[in-house]
Amino acid sequence: MQYFSTNGHAPLASFATAAATGQAPDGGLYFPESLPQHTWLQSSEWRSWTAAELALHVMQPYVGQSMPLQQLQAICADTVNFPFPLVPISPGIQSLELFHGPTLAFKDVGARFMSRCLAWYNRGSQQRITVLVATSGDTGGAVAHGFSGVEGVEVIILYPEGKVSPVQELQLTTCGPNVHALRMAGSFDDCQAIVKQAFTDAQLQQRYQLSSANSINVARWLPQQLYYFIAMQQWPPDAAPPVVVVPSGNFGNICAGMLARRTGLALGHFVAACNANDTIPHYLASGTLREQTAVATLSNAMDVARPSNFVRILQLMQHQHAQLLDWLSAYSISDATTSETIARVYRQHGYLLDPHAAVGYAAAELYLQQHPADTAIVLETAHPVKFPEVVAAATGQPVPLPASVQHLFALPSHATPLPATYDAFLQWMLER
Repeated sequence: MQYFSTNGHAPLASFATAAATGQAPDGGLYFPESLPQHTWLQSSEWRSWTAAELALHVMQPYVGQSMPLQQLQAICADTVNFPFPLVPISPGIQSLELFHGPTLAFKDVGARFMSRCLAWYNRGSQQRITVLVATSGDTGGAVAHGFSGVEGVEVIILYPEGKVSPVQELQLTTCGPNVHALRMAGSFDDCQAIVKQAFTDAQLQQRYQLSSANSINVARWLPQQLYYFIAMQQWPPDAAPPVVVVPSGNFGNICAGMLARRTGLALGHFVAACNANDTIPHYLASGTLREQTAVATLSNAMDVARPSNFVRILQLMQHQHAQLLDWLSAYSISDATTSETIARVYRQHGYLLDPHAAVGYAAAELYLQQHPADTAIVLETAHPVKFPEVVAAATGQPVPLPASVQHLFALPSHATPLPATYDAFLQWMLER
Protein backbone atom coordinates (compact mmCIF):
# COMPACT_ATOMS: atom_id res chain seq x y z
CA MET A 1 0.00 0.00 0.00
CA GLN A 2 1.29 3.44 -0.98
CA TYR A 3 0.07 6.78 0.31
CA PHE A 4 -0.21 10.10 -1.54
CA SER A 5 -0.45 13.63 -0.18
CA THR A 6 -3.80 15.39 -0.35
CA ASN A 7 -1.87 18.47 -1.50
CA GLY A 8 -0.56 16.50 -4.49
CA HIS A 9 3.07 17.67 -4.40
CA ALA A 10 4.89 14.96 -2.47
CA PRO A 11 6.29 11.55 -3.41
CA LEU A 12 4.30 8.43 -2.65
CA ALA A 13 5.13 6.94 0.74
CA SER A 14 4.87 3.51 2.33
CA PHE A 15 2.83 3.02 5.49
CA ALA A 16 6.07 2.97 7.49
CA THR A 17 7.20 6.31 6.05
CA ALA A 18 3.78 7.91 6.42
CA ALA A 19 3.55 6.75 10.04
CA ALA A 20 7.07 7.88 10.89
CA THR A 21 6.72 11.34 9.31
CA GLY A 22 3.08 12.03 10.17
CA GLN A 23 2.49 14.71 7.59
CA ALA A 24 3.56 14.82 3.94
CA PRO A 25 6.46 17.20 3.15
CA ASP A 26 4.16 19.45 1.10
CA GLY A 27 1.94 20.00 4.16
CA GLY A 28 -0.81 17.64 2.99
CA LEU A 29 -2.24 14.59 4.71
CA TYR A 30 -1.39 11.09 3.57
CA PHE A 31 -4.24 9.11 1.98
CA PRO A 32 -4.25 5.50 0.67
CA GLU A 33 -3.49 5.32 -3.04
CA SER A 34 -6.11 2.59 -3.41
CA LEU A 35 -8.83 1.45 -1.03
CA PRO A 36 -9.17 -2.22 -0.11
CA GLN A 37 -12.47 -4.01 -0.57
CA HIS A 38 -13.08 -6.37 2.34
CA THR A 39 -14.69 -9.25 0.48
CA TRP A 40 -14.65 -11.36 3.66
CA LEU A 41 -17.58 -9.23 4.87
CA GLN A 42 -19.78 -11.05 2.34
CA SER A 43 -19.76 -14.19 4.49
CA SER A 44 -20.96 -14.47 8.08
CA GLU A 45 -17.68 -15.94 9.39
CA TRP A 46 -16.25 -12.55 10.41
CA ARG A 47 -19.00 -12.08 12.99
CA SER A 48 -17.47 -14.84 15.13
CA TRP A 49 -13.89 -13.57 14.93
CA THR A 50 -12.19 -12.16 18.01
CA ALA A 51 -11.59 -8.41 18.07
CA ALA A 52 -7.89 -9.07 17.43
CA GLU A 53 -8.64 -11.26 14.40
CA LEU A 54 -11.03 -8.68 13.01
CA ALA A 55 -8.50 -5.88 13.56
CA LEU A 56 -5.82 -7.83 11.69
CA HIS A 57 -8.07 -8.35 8.67
CA VAL A 58 -8.98 -4.65 8.57
CA MET A 59 -5.47 -3.26 9.03
CA GLN A 60 -3.33 -5.65 7.00
CA PRO A 61 -4.10 -4.10 3.57
CA TYR A 62 -3.13 -0.65 4.86
CA VAL A 63 0.13 -1.77 6.46
CA GLY A 64 1.03 -4.00 3.52
CA GLN A 65 4.56 -5.37 3.39
CA SER A 66 6.03 -2.74 5.71
CA MET A 67 5.71 -5.06 8.72
CA PRO A 68 5.74 -8.85 9.23
CA LEU A 69 2.27 -10.28 9.66
CA GLN A 70 3.14 -11.74 13.06
CA GLN A 71 4.22 -8.32 14.35
CA LEU A 72 1.06 -6.67 13.03
CA GLN A 73 -0.98 -9.41 14.66
CA ALA A 74 0.59 -8.65 18.04
CA ILE A 75 0.01 -4.90 17.63
CA CYS A 76 -3.63 -5.43 16.68
CA ALA A 77 -4.17 -7.66 19.71
CA ASP A 78 -2.74 -4.97 22.03
CA THR A 79 -4.83 -2.27 20.35
CA VAL A 80 -8.27 -3.80 20.97
CA ASN A 81 -7.77 -5.68 24.24
CA PHE A 82 -10.66 -3.93 26.00
CA PRO A 83 -14.42 -4.06 25.33
CA PHE A 84 -16.47 -1.88 22.95
CA PRO A 85 -20.05 -2.59 24.05
CA LEU A 86 -23.11 -1.46 22.14
CA VAL A 87 -25.59 -0.32 24.82
CA PRO A 88 -29.27 0.62 24.24
CA ILE A 89 -30.21 4.04 25.64
CA SER A 90 -33.69 4.76 24.32
CA PRO A 91 -35.96 3.52 21.53
CA GLY A 92 -34.05 3.98 18.29
CA ILE A 93 -30.73 5.11 19.85
CA GLN A 94 -27.84 2.99 21.09
CA SER A 95 -24.45 4.00 22.49
CA LEU A 96 -21.18 2.55 21.27
CA GLU A 97 -19.07 2.92 24.41
CA LEU A 98 -15.49 3.72 23.48
CA PHE A 99 -14.27 4.70 26.96
CA HIS A 100 -13.22 1.33 28.35
CA GLY A 101 -9.53 1.75 27.43
CA PRO A 102 -6.72 2.88 29.75
CA THR A 103 -7.38 6.65 29.41
CA LEU A 104 -11.19 6.35 29.15
CA ALA A 105 -11.45 7.75 25.61
CA PHE A 106 -11.86 6.48 22.05
CA LYS A 107 -8.41 7.77 21.17
CA ASP A 108 -6.82 4.90 23.09
CA VAL A 109 -7.32 2.74 19.98
CA GLY A 110 -5.36 4.93 17.57
CA ALA A 111 -2.73 5.89 20.14
CA ARG A 112 -2.00 2.27 21.11
CA PHE A 113 -1.74 1.15 17.48
CA MET A 114 0.48 4.05 16.49
CA SER A 115 2.83 3.87 19.48
CA ARG A 116 3.50 0.19 18.90
CA CYS A 117 4.06 0.72 15.17
CA LEU A 118 6.56 3.53 15.73
CA ALA A 119 8.40 1.57 18.39
CA TRP A 120 8.80 -1.35 15.98
CA TYR A 121 9.79 0.78 12.98
CA ASN A 122 12.37 2.62 15.07
CA ARG A 123 13.91 -0.47 16.64
CA GLY A 124 17.70 -0.38 16.60
CA SER A 125 17.84 3.22 15.41
CA GLN A 126 20.31 5.60 17.02
CA GLN A 127 18.00 8.59 16.49
CA ARG A 128 14.93 9.11 18.62
CA ILE A 129 11.57 9.85 17.04
CA THR A 130 10.02 13.03 18.40
CA VAL A 131 6.23 12.87 18.28
CA LEU A 132 4.44 16.22 18.20
CA VAL A 133 0.77 16.26 19.13
CA ALA A 134 -1.80 19.01 19.59
CA THR A 135 -4.70 18.10 21.85
CA SER A 136 -8.07 19.55 22.77
CA GLY A 137 -8.25 17.07 25.63
CA ASP A 138 -8.35 13.34 25.02
CA THR A 139 -5.70 12.89 22.31
CA GLY A 140 -2.96 14.07 24.63
CA GLY A 141 -3.82 11.64 27.40
CA ALA A 142 -4.15 8.68 25.06
CA VAL A 143 -0.88 9.47 23.30
CA ALA A 144 0.95 10.15 26.56
CA HIS A 145 -0.17 6.81 27.98
CA GLY A 146 0.51 4.95 24.74
CA PHE A 147 4.07 6.24 24.41
CA SER A 148 5.06 6.54 28.07
CA GLY A 149 8.30 4.63 28.56
CA VAL A 150 8.52 3.58 24.88
CA GLU A 151 12.22 3.32 24.05
CA GLY A 152 13.48 5.53 21.24
CA VAL A 153 10.43 7.83 21.21
CA GLU A 154 9.77 11.12 22.96
CA VAL A 155 6.41 12.92 22.93
CA ILE A 156 5.75 16.66 23.03
CA ILE A 157 2.11 17.57 23.70
CA LEU A 158 0.68 21.04 23.06
CA TYR A 159 -2.62 21.75 24.84
CA PRO A 160 -4.68 24.95 25.34
CA GLU A 161 -4.40 26.39 28.83
CA GLY A 162 -7.66 26.32 30.80
CA LYS A 163 -9.54 24.44 28.07
CA VAL A 164 -9.09 20.82 29.17
CA SER A 165 -10.71 19.13 32.16
CA PRO A 166 -8.77 18.29 35.35
CA VAL A 167 -8.62 14.55 34.60
CA GLN A 168 -7.59 15.23 31.00
CA GLU A 169 -4.78 17.53 32.15
CA LEU A 170 -3.51 15.02 34.69
CA GLN A 171 -3.46 12.29 32.06
CA LEU A 172 -1.11 14.26 29.84
CA THR A 173 1.09 15.89 32.51
CA THR A 174 1.85 12.94 34.83
CA CYS A 175 3.54 10.47 32.47
CA GLY A 176 7.11 9.25 32.11
CA PRO A 177 10.22 11.33 31.42
CA ASN A 178 9.88 10.85 27.64
CA VAL A 179 6.55 12.78 27.62
CA HIS A 180 6.63 16.60 27.73
CA ALA A 181 3.52 18.78 28.05
CA LEU A 182 3.39 22.38 26.80
CA ARG A 183 0.55 24.48 28.24
CA MET A 184 -0.21 26.97 25.46
CA ALA A 185 -1.95 30.31 26.10
CA GLY A 186 -4.38 29.93 23.19
CA SER A 187 -6.85 27.59 21.48
CA PHE A 188 -6.57 24.07 20.11
CA ASP A 189 -6.46 25.53 16.60
CA ASP A 190 -3.38 27.54 17.66
CA CYS A 191 -1.74 24.34 18.93
CA GLN A 192 -2.63 22.45 15.77
CA ALA A 193 -1.30 25.24 13.53
CA ILE A 194 2.02 25.21 15.43
CA VAL A 195 2.38 21.45 15.01
CA LYS A 196 1.62 21.66 11.29
CA GLN A 197 4.15 24.48 10.79
CA ALA A 198 6.81 22.49 12.65
CA PHE A 199 6.65 19.78 9.98
CA THR A 200 7.57 22.29 7.29
CA ASP A 201 10.41 23.88 9.29
CA ALA A 202 13.78 22.85 7.79
CA GLN A 203 15.64 23.90 10.94
CA LEU A 204 13.62 21.52 13.11
CA GLN A 205 13.77 18.75 10.51
CA GLN A 206 17.58 18.86 10.66
CA ARG A 207 17.60 18.56 14.44
CA TYR A 208 14.69 16.17 15.06
CA GLN A 209 13.12 13.13 13.45
CA LEU A 210 9.57 14.45 13.73
CA SER A 211 6.32 12.53 13.64
CA SER A 212 2.74 13.44 14.52
CA ALA A 213 0.33 11.60 16.78
CA ASN A 214 -2.73 13.61 15.85
CA SER A 215 -5.26 11.95 13.60
CA ILE A 216 -3.45 13.53 10.67
CA ASN A 217 -1.10 10.53 11.09
CA VAL A 218 -2.35 7.47 9.18
CA ALA A 219 -1.21 5.18 12.00
CA ARG A 220 -3.59 6.97 14.35
CA TRP A 221 -6.40 7.65 11.90
CA LEU A 222 -6.81 4.29 10.15
CA PRO A 223 -7.21 2.04 13.25
CA GLN A 224 -10.20 4.14 14.32
CA GLN A 225 -12.11 2.03 11.80
CA LEU A 226 -11.82 -0.94 14.11
CA TYR A 227 -14.58 -0.14 16.58
CA TYR A 228 -17.03 0.39 13.73
CA PHE A 229 -16.36 -3.19 12.63
CA ILE A 230 -16.59 -4.44 16.22
CA ALA A 231 -19.89 -2.58 16.65
CA MET A 232 -21.34 -4.24 13.57
CA GLN A 233 -20.42 -7.66 14.95
CA GLN A 234 -22.97 -6.82 17.66
CA TRP A 235 -25.57 -5.51 15.21
CA PRO A 236 -28.31 -7.95 14.12
CA PRO A 237 -27.26 -9.29 10.70
CA ASP A 238 -30.78 -9.00 9.29
CA ALA A 239 -31.37 -5.43 10.54
CA ALA A 240 -31.04 -2.34 8.35
CA PRO A 241 -27.64 -0.60 8.63
CA PRO A 242 -27.63 1.96 11.44
CA VAL A 243 -27.28 5.70 11.16
CA VAL A 244 -23.92 6.53 12.74
CA VAL A 245 -23.74 9.73 14.81
CA VAL A 246 -20.23 10.88 15.66
CA PRO A 247 -19.26 13.76 17.97
CA SER A 248 -16.91 15.58 15.60
CA GLY A 249 -14.04 17.96 16.23
CA ASN A 250 -11.10 17.28 13.93
CA PHE A 251 -13.23 14.84 11.86
CA GLY A 252 -10.74 11.95 11.99
CA ASN A 253 -13.18 9.66 13.82
CA ILE A 254 -16.11 10.13 11.44
CA CYS A 255 -13.76 9.97 8.44
CA ALA A 256 -12.54 6.57 9.64
CA GLY A 257 -16.13 5.37 9.84
CA MET A 258 -16.87 6.61 6.35
CA LEU A 259 -13.75 4.82 5.12
CA ALA A 260 -15.00 1.60 6.76
CA ARG A 261 -18.26 1.96 4.84
CA ARG A 262 -16.44 2.69 1.58
CA THR A 263 -14.43 -0.53 1.98
CA GLY A 264 -17.48 -2.72 2.52
CA LEU A 265 -18.88 -2.38 6.06
CA ALA A 266 -22.68 -2.07 6.05
CA LEU A 267 -23.15 1.29 7.73
CA GLY A 268 -25.90 3.77 7.00
CA HIS A 269 -25.92 7.56 6.84
CA PHE A 270 -23.38 9.51 8.90
CA VAL A 271 -24.23 12.46 11.13
CA ALA A 272 -21.48 14.81 12.28
CA ALA A 273 -22.56 16.13 15.65
CA CYS A 274 -20.83 19.46 16.20
CA ASN A 275 -21.00 22.05 18.96
CA ALA A 276 -20.97 25.82 18.35
CA ASN A 277 -17.91 25.33 16.13
CA ASP A 278 -20.10 24.86 13.06
CA THR A 279 -17.65 25.07 10.15
CA ILE A 280 -18.85 21.82 8.59
CA PRO A 281 -22.61 22.19 9.20
CA HIS A 282 -22.29 25.58 7.47
CA TYR A 283 -20.30 24.05 4.62
CA LEU A 284 -22.81 21.29 3.99
CA ALA A 285 -25.63 23.84 3.93
CA SER A 286 -23.88 26.47 1.82
CA GLY A 287 -21.06 24.77 -0.09
CA THR A 288 -18.65 27.37 1.31
CA LEU A 289 -15.81 26.36 3.65
CA ARG A 290 -15.37 29.54 5.63
CA GLU A 291 -12.56 30.58 7.95
CA GLN A 292 -13.61 30.65 11.60
CA THR A 293 -12.03 31.02 15.00
CA ALA A 294 -12.67 28.31 17.57
CA VAL A 295 -14.99 29.11 20.45
CA ALA A 296 -14.89 27.39 23.84
CA THR A 297 -17.77 25.05 24.70
CA LEU A 298 -18.74 22.42 27.26
CA SER A 299 -17.66 19.73 24.77
CA ASN A 300 -14.09 21.01 24.66
CA ALA A 301 -12.51 18.17 22.67
CA MET A 302 -14.62 19.32 19.71
CA ASP A 303 -13.63 22.99 19.90
CA VAL A 304 -12.07 22.93 16.44
CA ALA A 305 -12.82 25.54 13.80
CA ARG A 306 -10.48 24.19 11.11
CA PRO A 307 -10.86 20.39 11.13
CA SER A 308 -7.79 18.89 9.48
CA ASN A 309 -9.34 15.57 8.49
CA PHE A 310 -12.17 17.06 6.48
CA VAL A 311 -9.83 17.13 3.48
CA ARG A 312 -9.72 13.33 3.74
CA ILE A 313 -13.51 13.18 3.70
CA LEU A 314 -13.52 15.31 0.56
CA GLN A 315 -10.96 12.94 -0.97
CA LEU A 316 -13.07 9.93 0.02
CA MET A 317 -16.09 11.55 -1.67
CA GLN A 318 -13.97 12.47 -4.73
CA HIS A 319 -14.72 16.15 -4.03
CA GLN A 320 -18.31 15.62 -5.18
CA HIS A 321 -20.56 17.78 -3.00
CA ALA A 322 -23.73 15.91 -3.99
CA GLN A 323 -22.18 12.57 -3.01
CA LEU A 324 -21.01 14.06 0.28
CA LEU A 325 -24.55 15.20 1.10
CA ASP A 326 -25.82 11.69 0.32
CA TRP A 327 -23.45 10.26 2.92
CA LEU A 328 -23.20 12.99 5.55
CA SER A 329 -25.39 15.37 7.54
CA ALA A 330 -24.25 17.73 10.29
CA TYR A 331 -25.87 19.58 13.16
CA SER A 332 -24.60 22.28 15.49
CA ILE A 333 -25.71 21.77 19.11
CA SER A 334 -25.60 24.56 21.69
CA ASP A 335 -24.20 24.28 25.21
CA ALA A 336 -27.70 24.78 26.61
CA THR A 337 -28.99 21.82 24.61
CA THR A 338 -25.94 19.79 25.61
CA SER A 339 -26.64 20.29 29.33
CA GLU A 340 -30.37 19.71 28.89
CA THR A 341 -29.69 16.47 27.02
CA ILE A 342 -27.36 15.14 29.74
CA ALA A 343 -30.00 15.88 32.38
CA ARG A 344 -32.96 14.49 30.41
CA VAL A 345 -31.28 11.25 29.29
CA TYR A 346 -30.07 10.57 32.83
CA ARG A 347 -33.50 11.31 34.28
CA GLN A 348 -35.52 9.35 31.71
CA HIS A 349 -33.20 6.46 30.86
CA GLY A 350 -30.62 6.27 33.66
CA TYR A 351 -27.76 6.65 31.16
CA LEU A 352 -24.95 9.10 31.86
CA LEU A 353 -23.69 10.93 28.77
CA ASP A 354 -20.47 12.90 28.63
CA PRO A 355 -20.84 16.34 26.96
CA HIS A 356 -19.59 15.06 23.58
CA ALA A 357 -21.98 12.12 23.47
CA ALA A 358 -24.73 14.52 24.59
CA VAL A 359 -24.03 16.57 21.47
CA GLY A 360 -24.24 13.32 19.52
CA TYR A 361 -27.48 12.24 21.18
CA ALA A 362 -29.14 15.60 20.51
CA ALA A 363 -28.04 15.43 16.86
CA ALA A 364 -29.38 11.87 16.61
CA GLU A 365 -32.76 13.04 17.88
CA LEU A 366 -32.85 15.81 15.27
CA TYR A 367 -31.98 13.38 12.48
CA LEU A 368 -34.48 10.73 13.63
CA GLN A 369 -37.27 13.31 13.75
CA GLN A 370 -36.88 13.56 9.98
CA HIS A 371 -36.14 9.82 9.48
CA PRO A 372 -38.27 8.01 12.10
CA ALA A 373 -37.82 4.56 10.52
CA ASP A 374 -34.06 4.62 11.14
CA THR A 375 -32.07 3.45 14.15
CA ALA A 376 -28.99 5.34 15.32
CA ILE A 377 -25.70 4.48 17.00
CA VAL A 378 -24.14 7.37 18.92
CA LEU A 379 -20.44 7.12 19.65
CA GLU A 380 -19.80 7.71 23.37
CA THR A 381 -16.26 8.93 22.96
CA ALA A 382 -15.19 9.57 26.57
CA HIS A 383 -16.12 8.63 30.11
CA PRO A 384 -18.26 11.28 31.88
CA VAL A 385 -15.68 11.51 34.68
CA LYS A 386 -13.43 13.46 32.32
CA PHE A 387 -15.98 16.29 32.48
CA PRO A 388 -17.22 16.09 36.08
CA GLU A 389 -18.30 19.70 36.55
CA VAL A 390 -20.43 19.76 33.39
CA VAL A 391 -22.07 16.40 34.06
CA ALA A 392 -22.66 17.07 37.78
CA ALA A 393 -24.20 20.48 37.05
CA ALA A 394 -26.63 18.86 34.61
CA THR A 395 -27.62 15.84 36.69
CA GLY A 396 -27.24 17.18 40.22
CA GLN A 397 -25.12 14.13 41.03
CA PRO A 398 -21.33 13.85 41.36
CA VAL A 399 -19.62 11.59 38.84
CA PRO A 400 -18.01 8.59 40.55
CA LEU A 401 -14.27 8.49 40.00
CA PRO A 402 -13.20 5.21 38.35
CA ALA A 403 -10.41 3.36 40.09
CA SER A 404 -8.34 3.53 36.91
CA VAL A 405 -7.80 7.31 37.28
CA GLN A 406 -7.80 7.79 41.07
CA HIS A 407 -4.01 7.38 41.24
CA LEU A 408 -3.48 10.40 38.93
CA PHE A 409 -4.36 12.84 41.69
CA ALA A 410 -1.39 11.65 43.77
CA LEU A 411 1.17 12.06 40.96
CA PRO A 412 3.31 15.17 40.35
CA SER A 413 2.09 17.17 37.35
CA HIS A 414 4.57 18.85 34.98
CA ALA A 415 3.75 21.29 32.18
CA THR A 416 5.71 24.14 30.58
CA PRO A 417 3.70 27.34 29.95
CA LEU A 418 4.26 28.99 26.56
CA PRO A 419 2.64 31.71 24.45
CA ALA A 420 0.61 30.18 21.60
CA THR A 421 3.02 31.39 18.90
CA TYR A 422 5.28 29.43 16.60
CA ASP A 423 8.28 31.57 17.53
CA ALA A 424 7.90 30.71 21.22
CA PHE A 425 7.53 27.01 20.41
CA LEU A 426 10.52 27.03 18.04
CA GLN A 427 12.73 28.74 20.61
CA TRP A 428 11.75 26.14 23.23
CA MET A 429 12.51 23.30 20.82
CA LEU A 430 15.91 24.71 19.86
CA GLU A 431 16.97 25.48 23.43
CA ARG A 432 16.15 22.04 24.84
